[in-house]
Amino acid sequence: MNSTSERSDGVAAVIVLAAGGGTRMKSATSKLLHRVAGRPMLSWAVAAARGLDPENLVVVVGHKRDQVEAHLHEDAPDVRTAVQAEQKGTGHAVACGLDGLGELDGEVVVTYGDVPMLTGDTLRDLVAAHREQGNLVTVLTADLPDPTGYGRILRDGEKVTGIVEHKDASEDQLAITEINSGIYVFDSAALSQGVAQLSNDNAQGEYYLTDVVTMAATGTVSAPGHRGVGAWRTDDLWQTEGVNDRVQLARMNREVNRRIVETWMRAGVTIVDPDTTWIQPDVDIEQDVQIEPGTFLNGATTIRSNSIVGPDCTITDSEIGHDVVITRSEVTLTDIADGARVGPWANLRPGTMLGPQATVGAFTETKNAQTGRGTAIKRLSYAGDVQLGDEVTVSAGTVFANNDGVAKQTSTVGDGVFLSSSTTVVAPVKIESGSFIPAGSVIDAESASAQDPDDTSDASSDNPTSEADL
Repeated sequence: MNSTSERSDGVAAVIVLAAGGGTRMKSATSKLLHRVAGRPMLSWAVAAARGLDPENLVVVVGHKRDQVEAHLHEDAPDVRTAVQAEQKGTGHAVACGLDGLGELDGEVVVTYGDVPMLTGDTLRDLVAAHREQGNLVTVLTADLPDPTGYGRILRDGEKVTGIVEHKDASEDQLAITEINSGIYVFDSAALSQGVAQLSNDNAQGEYYLTDVVTMAATGTVSAPGHRGVGAWRTDDLWQTEGVNDRVQLARMNREVNRRIVETWMRAGVTIVDPDTTWIQPDVDIEQDVQIEPGTFLNGATTIRSNSIVGPDCTITDSEIGHDVVITRSEVTLTDIADGARVGPWANLRPGTMLGPQATVGAFTETKNAQTGRGTAIKRLSYAGDVQLGDEVTVSAGTVFANNDGVAKQTSTVGDGVFLSSSTTVVAPVKIESGSFIPAGSVIDAESASAQDPDDTSDASSDNPTSEADL
């Protein structure tokens, strides 16, 4: 990749074009809100734009405007929106973005909301090249083996003389492989002059932003200390690729995930099958973690060293400690301390906190459940809204009944309690430390208060409980 040593220190504005119809996506959801690596494409575009520290950050909205504005209100409330009520081309969209910004001093960068792999680093290099060369306009370009559908860069030697859209290109121009990414840096004065002079006299009947590039190349627009059109070429073709349909969306997701997975492997994480492992960008993994096939790591998940996750796990927004083993399970908004064991086929729902060396067995579900050290919730159990102490045994088939029909209730189980198989604990209830609950018991507040922690007489031969029942 071409690069420059100079870096940008803020631009006057970044305009993100996000008004298009996205009809090829065939979706009731705005194309810009379809996700790449768990993030809406527009969020990727806004993050890249923030890398330029712009004085103004504007997203031009139009199609499915309400959805896009609602997303920005939640995800990026400081971003301004401008409305392009009718889609009359990229030049018209930029004019809408400039409207209301007043007189600008510096550069205006134009990007797209559906180019999720464009990075802030690339934009900073583009701006640095623009400043170093003293251009009126600098274009981000790439050489594509198949440039079909892209505008072509026209040159006279090294000098950029213009850009021609694919549908307007001659046969000779269609043979050009250097394409226009649609991402530009403009001198703000030249951009304002050019947009004011745009015409829609072309095959599409639209106002092309590329015509402003031609104006800069021919001297139709000007600005003190700047002249001509430059290009900064990227070797990373993915950074120029947009997403227009679900086939392209899947390709983009695969490529982003491939890069994330490869980064973690090079950082000391074992990923047994990179093709079936999906890791989102905010996940953090320490060295010597092993990720088995079919695993999805989502959101702000952290996994500490020497843990094994998978196969067939989905972990979302969770903290996983050292030396943890999770097998064929789903874990969401959960904290798991060092040495814990989960699964197979467990479902740890939000609010679960497992203490050190805790165990959650097969076909067990937890929610708002906290355990102490060494506590085991065995298979085929449900633990909801419960605080379990240290070294508690919750045997197979035990249910904490936490809903009284009106509201959720909580239970507390002290240290060293043994709950035998098929026990039902009816909240709200407190079971004292050291209690032994025979198999098949129903424990409510009244029966719990009468329980003698040292009385195991009910554990008769009619209700045998052995380690095999746990």
